[in-house]
Amino acid sequence: MALNQAEFHRFVADHGPALYRMAYRMVGDRHEAEDLVQEAYRSAWKSRRTYQSDRSERAWLAAILRRRVIDRWRRKPAPAVLSGDAPIEVSVTGDDPIGQTFTDEMQHALNQLPRDLRETLLLVVVTELTHQEAADLLGVPLGTVLSRVSRARSRLREVLLAATRTT
Repeated sequence: MALNQAEFHRFVADHGPALYRMAYRMVGDRHEAEDLVQEAYRSAWKSRRTYQSDRSERAWLAAILRRRVIDRWRRKPAPAVLSGDAPIEVSVTGDDPIGQTFTDEMQHALNQLPRDLRETLLLVVVTELTHQEAADLLGVPLGTVLSRVSRARSRLREVLLAATRTT
């Protein structure tokens, strides 16, 4: 089923914020994240005829965005986000340390994770894909996704808590 323009605009409205959060967390730069999301939407529009309506809209868009991010990673490494002598202020609340804020501290902690853990965590927590959708997108078993998300959350929590102890 090919998407028409109205359906595509709905995709942008419904999934844009989650895709932006994913891109930002994966590359650590707001402007580059915006560019990556735009590139992903451009690719999605060009390939709209290949969209399968039985597949999750967000999973389809996240797969396209993921390819754009991987292309970017191949061109240049992730940036060092923290700069200056400002102290790191970290608040860890609830079970999910990611939250919805875009802080340098969180980005620094995410950059400490291995790429496979960071990517899997972002797909599930930020992009809000189901564990199965993330497994399908990554081409790994469901158990691998569950394990990666658990390990990523634990490591992220350790990094954030260690940062609070040093301030």
